[in-house]
Amino acid sequence: QLRIVESGGGWVESGGSLKLSCTGVGNTLDRYPIGWIRQVPGKEREVVSCISMSGRNKDYPDSVRGRFAVTRESANAVSLHMNSLKPEDTAVYHCAAGTPWFNQAKCLLLNQYDNWGPGIQVNVSS
Repeated sequence: QLRIVESGGGWVESGGSLKLSCTGVGNTLDRYPIGWIRQVPGKEREVVSCISMSGRNKDYPDSVRGRFAVTRESANAVSLHMNSLKPEDTAVYHCAAGTPWFNQAKCLLLNQYDNWGPGIQVNVSS
């Protein structure tokens, strides 16, 4: 049974960069498509990146496209590189594994993920 753990959050000034990392316990992440999902209190959760098992297919919503980049660093590590950060990027960021019926074409939809890590806080000051 896969358990997901995130690391790397914290405080950064507007315009700065931060790297989040995701690893698996009990199984390796290369067996799953992976999404990064953020949650702001009072707002809808948003999938901010997704990456296929091979790492060749990725997608991003317009809100972060060109600023965020997701990579598979190894068989059991997925990173989210966040650049040109804005105060509105402040959120709890979760790494999540895709469902058994995962559809890459729909990877920016929340219902494609069913195993989430506890999340890590990212704060961007203005």
